[in-house]
Amino acid sequence: MTPVNLLETLPSCDPAAAERIDELLQRPGMRIERIVSCGQASPAGFWYDQAEGEWVILLSGRAALRLEHEGYTRLLAPGDCLDIPAHCRHRVEWTVQGEPTVWLAVFYSSAAPWPAIDVT
Repeated sequence: MTPVNLLETLPSCDPAAAERIDELLQRPGMRIERIVSCGQASPAGFWYDQAEGEWVILLSGRAALRLEHEGYTRLLAPGDCLDIPAHCRHRVEWTVQGEPTVWLAVFYSSAAPWPAIDVT
């Protein structure tokens, strides 16, 4: 197997374009994606409400993430990670303009046969 560098071969930053999502690995109950944002944000009034849990880490760039049940916006910098449970409504308030914001997202089924690990 050839190693993959998640910070190489990034698309050019165009905020008018859609985010780039690359599926890196899929197994029963789990999917890993690299998401590259360049100034994108969730549309006004839109909230993600996913049937899967999502553990996400910011690898580069900056972003603001909002969980509906919280009264504040989380500012994320490289190395920041967060576990978002299934059906926890959330949105991306903004990603930094002019440079790639690279996310690594691990989506998992709540019925997965492994225990959750708290890294906080």
